[in-house]
Amino acid sequence: MTLFFEDFPPGETAEYGDRIVSREEIIAFAARYDPQPMHLDETAAAKTLLGGLAASGWHTACLLMRMNADQMLRDSTSMGAPGIDELKWLRPVHPGDRLRVRRATLEARPSNSRPEMGLVSFLFEVLNQRGETVMTQRNTIMFGRRNGETG
Repeated sequence: MTLFFEDFPPGETAEYGDRIVSREEIIAFAARYDPQPMHLDETAAAKTLLGGLAASGWHTACLLMRMNADQMLRDSTSMGAPGIDELKWLRPVHPGDRLRVRRATLEARPSNSRPEMGLVSFLFEVLNQRGETVMTQRNTIMFGRRNGETG
């Protein structure tokens, strides 16, 4: 089923994703994109506020993007996003953590300048297996309107 602007009414929520984060994946991502000791080495990481090896926040953001793509964006009329309004890393993601997404639609409004498009503002929460929020992201996504509606 293709998702359109009209399929995201304000107040709508959804949960999806089930992603286990491995030690190897954390180290590989960090080695390539965020080579800080707390993301690469268990001994060094144990001495940090993270309390052990932890995924880069950017890794967690990428995992959110993948879960959003798999569960929402690939089967939608998404036209991209104008940016991220807010991104917060609240808890570390450790090896073996199981992540999922809780999505809430905050606002949906037709575009004033492009009537074939609507803008939907979301709050995405990334939760671990204990139900703790590890990251939040607020942003707007542009979607095509059903049948190019203008009214």
